[in-house]
Amino acid sequence: MARKPVSPRVPANPAAPASPPPAPALRYGPPIALAAARRVMAAAEAAAEREGWRAVIAIVDSGGHLVMLHRLDQAQYGSLAVAQAKAATALEFRRPTRAIEDAVAGGGKGLRMLSLAGVVAIEGGLPLVVGDEVVGAIGVSGMRSDQDVRVAEAGAAALH
Repeated sequence: MARKPVSPRVPANPAAPASPPPAPALRYGPPIALAAARRVMAAAEAAAEREGWRAVIAIVDSGGHLVMLHRLDQAQYGSLAVAQAKAATALEFRRPTRAIEDAVAGGGKGLRMLSLAGVVAIEGGLPLVVGDEVVGAIGVSGMRSDQDVRVAEAGAAALH
């Protein structure tokens, strides 16, 4: 009996990234100081309030421990867990959660990111970086993810 030729395996989407881009040349640094976390939180809250957004904002330190968690008036309760998870993902992978979202959106091997416990593939989480060290992360939830990240960016900018 003749064997059928085996065709090479072709990925469903050859342009899709195999995984998120490599982590930047950042290392974990000392935990964010409470005074610095307060500056980050104040700037993030101000950004959300200027827009009239009902946000939840979480800040974790470089060890992944919650430093601050604020739920603005009438922010949805579900966003409490989501904001913390966005901060944790940004910290653990040393990159914005948007990088994970993009890997998943690309399909193919990027979909494997969804199998990792605790990973949030939604924009709105950013590492907090001083020099080349990650001192913590901020996660924001409650609005559209492109709005969440604007609040997170305002907070992160106050660190410098």
